[in-house]
Amino acid sequence: MAVLPIKFTKTKRDKLAQGLWVLNWISIITGIILFSLGIFWKVEINKRQDLMAERQLQSVPNMLIAVGLIACVINFLGGKICYDCVDTNKFLRWKLVMLPYIICTFFFTLSVLVGALMCYSMHGQLEEAITLGLRDAMHYYKDTDKPGRCFLKGTVDLLQIQFQCCGNEGYRDWFQIQWVSNRYLDMSQREVVDRLQSNVEGKYLMDGVPFSCCNVNSPQPCIQYQITNKSAHYNYDYQTEELNLWMRGCHQALLDYYTNIVHSIGLTVLIIWLFEDGCVYCFGNITTGVRYLQTSLENVLRQGDPECKSDGWLLENSFVETAHSNFNIIKHLGKFNQINIACNGDPNIDKPPTAHYARYCNHW
Repeated sequence: MAVLPIKFTKTKRDKLAQGLWVLNWISIITGIILFSLGIFWKVEINKRQDLMAERQLQSVPNMLIAVGLIACVINFLGGKICYDCVDTNKFLRWKLVMLPYIICTFFFTLSVLVGALMCYSMHGQLEEAITLGLRDAMHYYKDTDKPGRCFLKGTVDLLQIQFQCCGNEGYRDWFQIQWVSNRYLDMSQREVVDRLQSNVEGKYLMDGVPFSCCNVNSPQPCIQYQITNKSAHYNYDYQTEELNLWMRGCHQALLDYYTNIVHSIGLTVLIIWLFEDGCVYCFGNITTGVRYLQTSLENVLRQGDPECKSDGWLLENSFVETAHSNFNIIKHLGKFNQINIACNGDPNIDKPPTAHYARYCNHW
């Protein structure tokens, strides 16, 4: 018994083909959107790749780009097929292509759903990549004279200014690293030498932060050095007074920024998937509509009358019968080339041996 059979007249078949043609062209636009989202996400990651450790962050944008291009190709082909299927005679040229096309469309819509889920599952990868990337960038902040690292100071400063943040988790992160290059330290000053010698690793650590941590909205001059020294500044208490530095860490600022982007992309991809595979149009989703169009036109060919009514269905038999039939086909795939061989291994013999010949075989 067929699954979800529907009776189609010539008019209904034509309207179905025309509607699917329109939906396929709309789906080409969705493919372009997917491609554009992938490019946008890839550019956003590459803009600050020096501040993020490599954690396979490119897999999602690469997938969106590939899915977008495939969507354009598949839906362009689908639009051509559906447009030709208005004429029953033109359907013959696509008869053998439609089933593979339906299968490809099904797996394509499934890949769109996977892409949406991957966007929502990137939070952990983003958090780890930003944490490790910022840590390394801050560590190399002072290396302005070393090739391959000289640009990191400007990159970190620009980040802290644009995102109004300071340090990795907060401004105190700068207290734990040497962010001033030795070339700018006056070794003739006793204080500088003592500070270097007091540290086991020979680093120049201080309770100060780069200028880019200063809050430009503060009414008083920025206090970026000796932040924890109350006596170094007039009428100042760092424990009770709100500092004129950015309080938020750049880790959280970047994570919020990229999380909002990737969630917006994931929502857009999910909406596209709902259109592709769960569309509420009268034709149902594109894959289902093309399947009905294929089966109804095949039944028209069997009847030999282009104007006649025909049945369309999703499956010609029940789910259990279809699964059992496909299982048997797969099971017997390797038996088509087998040859019935007699006991002597002669492939030319394809009949049971006689009693005399059987005794001869048993003797040997």
